Amino acid sequence: MNFEQARFNMVEQQIRPWDVLDFDVLDALAEVPRERFVGEAQQAYAYADMTLPLPNGGSMLEPKIVARLIQGLALKAGERVLEVGTGSGYATALLHKLGGSVTTVDIDAAQQQRAQSVLNELGFSNVAYQTGDGLAGVSESAPFDAIYIGGAVPVVPEALKNQLKNGGRMVVVAGSAPVQRALLITRHGEGFTERALFDTFIPYLNAPPAAGKFQF
Repeated sequence: MNFEQARFNMVEQQIRPWDVLDFDVLDALAEVPRERFVGEAQQAYAYADMTLPLPNGGSMLEPKIVARLIQGLALKAGERVLEVGTGSGYATALLHKLGGSVTTVDIDAAQQQRAQSVLNELGFSNVAYQTGDGLAGVSESAPFDAIYIGGAVPVVPEALKNQLKNGGRMVVVAGSAPVQRALLITRHGEGFTERALFDTFIPYLNAPPAAGKFQF
């Protein structure tokens, strides 16, 4: 299979039509080999507009959701990013290319180790890994320029809002059925502003596999 052509088609046919137009984001999507972050049996579908299973029972969401959320962060080179929910490591790679250093937290140590192995092989070296419930915040490295939450939450976690720098941004999908909302939250001193990016519906971060755990 020609993965380079499949990657090009993903960007042109899925990502751009979904209002992802930031050139830096598009370049990152065109460069990161998504097929490396899925199992061998799923590689033929790595660039399809569909969810793909992870070994721990979780799933990778379709790439357009990841792209739209990351675009919302408007990352700049050298910024420090917190990722909550390492999952496959695919979003970690995109955040690394667009920002600077990434601290990524996942509740599943074995899944995170799989992701770390792939990221190391691809040369994404400026990533710090932590195991635990990232929704409660991290004990070190804060504050951050940007926070990316790799899955839905019932409500926006206050602990993470408070780990943003002044001017820092966080993207998160929050709410419950039938519609959740992707939000961009920006810190202004002691206050925060909130802007809706798009509506969607995805299972909650850290939900048990039987309920369908989605990690980006």
